[in-house]
Amino acid sequence: MTDTLDHRETLADIWGRLLGLDAAAVPHDAGFLTLGGDSVLAVRMSAQVRKQLGVVLALSDVRVEITLSELADLVAQRASGGGRALPVEVVRRTDPDEPFPLLPLQQGYFVGQQDGWELSYPSAHHYVDIGLSEVEADEAAESLQDALRRLVAHQPTLRARVLPDGRQRILPADDPAAVPTLTVTDLRGAPADDASRTLAATRHEMSTNGPNPADGPGIDIRLTLLSDDRARLHCAVSLLIIDGWSSNVFYRDLFALVADWNATLAPLDIDYGDYVTSVRQLPGTAAWEADRDWWFDRLPDFGQPPALPLRLDPAHAHPDLMASTQRTVDSTTWAAVRVQCAAHGVTPSAAVFTAYACVLARAAGHRVMLLNSLQLNRLPLHPDVHRIIGAFASTMLIPVELQPSASFADLALTCQRQFGDAAAHNLISGVEVSRELGRHRGTHRPVAPVVFQSTLGMDAAMGQRLPQDAGPLGVIDMHDHHQQLRTPQVALEVRLFELDDTMTAVFSYVEEIFEPGLVERMFSELLDHVHTLAEPGSWDSTVPLPAAEHPQHSANVLALGRYGRTDTAGDSESGPPRDDLEKQVSLLWQDVLDVAEVDRAGNFFAMGGDSLLAVRALARLARETGTAVSVRDFLASPTVAGVAARIRTARPHPA
Repeated sequence: MTDTLDHRETLADIWGRLLGLDAAAVPHDAGFLTLGGDSVLAVRMSAQVRKQLGVVLALSDVRVEITLSELADLVAQRASGGGRALPVEVVRRTDPDEPFPLLPLQQGYFVGQQDGWELSYPSAHHYVDIGLSEVEADEAAESLQDALRRLVAHQPTLRARVLPDGRQRILPADDPAAVPTLTVTDLRGAPADDASRTLAATRHEMSTNGPNPADGPGIDIRLTLLSDDRARLHCAVSLLIIDGWSSNVFYRDLFALVADWNATLAPLDIDYGDYVTSVRQLPGTAAWEADRDWWFDRLPDFGQPPALPLRLDPAHAHPDLMASTQRTVDSTTWAAVRVQCAAHGVTPSAAVFTAYACVLARAAGHRVMLLNSLQLNRLPLHPDVHRIIGAFASTMLIPVELQPSASFADLALTCQRQFGDAAAHNLISGVEVSRELGRHRGTHRPVAPVVFQSTLGMDAAMGQRLPQDAGPLGVIDMHDHHQQLRTPQVALEVRLFELDDTMTAVFSYVEEIFEPGLVERMFSELLDHVHTLAEPGSWDSTVPLPAAEHPQHSANVLALGRYGRTDTAGDSESGPPRDDLEKQVSLLWQDVLDVAEVDRAGNFFAMGGDSLLAVRALARLARETGTAVSVRDFLASPTVAGVAARIRTARPHPA
């Protein structure tokens, strides 16, 4: 292994290529963030370190503030076997056709698709349509279908199916059902009003009836041909198979294949199933247990979600679609914001997160809260990990404590440290932490339904931007797009992404639960705050915040996270099962939970169960008793006595 000096030369070369700098001019005492890096770009950097130096760095090793000298010392330490290295390696599965587990966030989506959670949908998916011009209509459809076929052969996850027992498997590349069928609608020559109505109908259908890999391909892709050599590319993707990073990989590779019939993508040495099978070995390792203990020890101190005023209890809402509002920050303003972020040692993501937290605090009336963040949690176990399509993403809980009379710069640095501390313990997912927090609080309602997601810096991390030309598909205008999201258990989510040199923010939310106008006002306030961050003086100004630390309880006010009732039945008397049906349920639970005894009033989740085990238990129960109990009903009363009562109620009464 090379020495530290040689490490520095190689690392300087990596930084130079990632940051667009001359490797010889990269200062060894300047932080990655100060030179233009961010947390997303650090993913790419970790992969390059493994590829070029053969040294595995956990994402928690590489904080954005790290200097080149510190990184060189860390690499030398890892190379000599010191410190915290990732405790697993990716190995190819012996049988690529064998089913493999769902990752925790996939499990959440899977349960949600069965109406298991409040704010659930039959499909958890993201829909987008993109404007195209200069389209070669006679060749576009054939080229797109051929590119899709080649991409599905290259990316095994695009052939994934989710099984009823909550596992997933990859169909063979030659399976006739593996490749999604392209649907083409030809509106060339149609009256403008007719074309607009057809486009609106397609958007509504694909937004509210997304693909479900439980019964078919996880992708629904369509092409609408329009007059004047224009078209729209429609794509709905299941969140069970594709995350935000994967979406960029998907479009980048798809457009490259459409543009060139002879294009060949570099082969992948591992697939998503290999990765999942490997990371599922983490539980039980010393590193995983250390991360678990770090999170679980902090649960008693976690705040509540922001107590945003509601007009409807989310448990009573049945949305078809999340409402969406979107705005773009122009390139000049965004460049100025990035300059100020670098000057203050804060990533753009952390800066906007802080502004978001301040807006939420003012709307909710308290400064201490628990937020959720969707992370691109690809552990750098192999150089190909960043090139694979899959549902790698994971949630991460972020406890926020905004200090009164603090400047924005101080608040942002604090929030960034909180992000860094959480990311340093990323071997256990936010889904698993949320489950434990739910057990701790005795609830199965969402503990963190307000979400922050940022993919700022993704193009730089991937090494290239999405192409603007796709051969027969013509010129791609990513700015001309329409998108919709459906994700279970989320009441409000902000998503940040960059297109060219602009930044776009999107609020997706369940409109019917919030007071009219609230979310729109919060969105405008957030964008106004982001614009002020382009001004140097705004960072030193005190941020107005509410005086209260925690939500102010009021029995007459409905607010997020405070619903005025418990969500689990606890009125069953303890003791052994009382009749044959309770005995049948009890025996099944003993088998599923691997426990010796089950009290009729014992809570399924307190005994170690989780939502996926609940789905499996209910499926067995339906087979054995002939009566189905819904996941939602089970969550309302997760005891032997409660489930038995549900079965009796569902069964027809004797004449």
